[in-house]
Amino acid sequence: MSLLERLSVKRNTLPEKYMTMSEQEMVSRIQEIKDTLGESLYLPGHHYQKDEVIQFADDTGDSLKLAQLSAANTKAKYIVFCGVHFMAETADILSNEEQIVILPDMRAGCSMADMADIYQTERAWNSLQEVFGDTILPLTYVNSTASIKSFVGKNGGATVTSSNAKAMVEWALQQKERILFLPDQHLGRNTAYDLGIPLEEMAIWDPISNELVYEGNLDDLRIILWKGHCSVHEKFTIKNIEDVRAEMPGVNVIVHPECTFDVVQASDLNGSTKKIIETIEQAPSGTSWAIGTEMNLVNRIIKTHPDKRIVSLNPNMCPCLTMNRIDLPHLLWALESIMEGEIINLIKVDEETTHFAKTALERMLNKSI
Repeated sequence: MSLLERLSVKRNTLPEKYMTMSEQEMVSRIQEIKDTLGESLYLPGHHYQKDEVIQFADDTGDSLKLAQLSAANTKAKYIVFCGVHFMAETADILSNEEQIVILPDMRAGCSMADMADIYQTERAWNSLQEVFGDTILPLTYVNSTASIKSFVGKNGGATVTSSNAKAMVEWALQQKERILFLPDQHLGRNTAYDLGIPLEEMAIWDPISNELVYEGNLDDLRIILWKGHCSVHEKFTIKNIEDVRAEMPGVNVIVHPECTFDVVQASDLNGSTKKIIETIEQAPSGTSWAIGTEMNLVNRIIKTHPDKRIVSLNPNMCPCLTMNRIDLPHLLWALESIMEGEIINLIKVDEETTHFAKTALERMLNKSI
């Protein structure tokens, strides 16, 4: 980005005019700008986005896939990332210096990522080093801030996705005796348990009280789970499973591994967003499914597979509220700002943070299966 472009960056609130435009006006204008910008614009859309946004996505997928596609699309000068803040950060980390990453609404964050900040993490690391010495390797879910990815990369660790978490935990335990898993305790617990590590060898690190919550022998401890969670996936319950099995005999229950341990254990299958989508695609016609993941995606799967009976595991579930901040008015605002030469909501990760965060990401890409 040139100096002139950097100086023209703005972070304003949504102008009033976008709130008074009709949906059709916005749809037409967005398509017009996409046609005008052509290959210089790339618009990735996360699976959890609203249909009104997904209709304009050049690619859909999970956060890491979209970041990788953004980096690979070297013809695109502007990457308007329809997701949440940490996803746009990852796109900036992996893309080149000339590419400009924009988040349509800066309020589109992630409550899970926000549950582990760099100050809490450094404080926790110092405390754990005093107790366990150099026996811990940090791993972080890609659903984390750039600063946490950077911390992990600087301390020899790597990122993980819900698809490759098992491979990465296995790799990490070959490096050190213990793992500090950030920021989602449920993905960490479910993954470690699937690898044969008993719950008795897992502890919780509480960043608020700055203490290790564990009643066993410290020498037996192998997995230290950060006390964080996904606000959407934690809402699925055992009662939801009991209710859907009573209402739909023979139903197959599939959930995301960000769900709680008891829910994952009571389900028939669990897996990443990609696995959930592929499982439903490959399922025979006439089968019944209850899906425990974000509602926008579930509704899209239901529409795509009318030959199967599909419901949300929690009928009262709301879509991810922060992901839903990306809407037509904000998307149009971001695109018109590009046309006017005044970049809004620029996502730019500093050089040092980028270096170590990229190290963590590359370790995963090199080590995972």
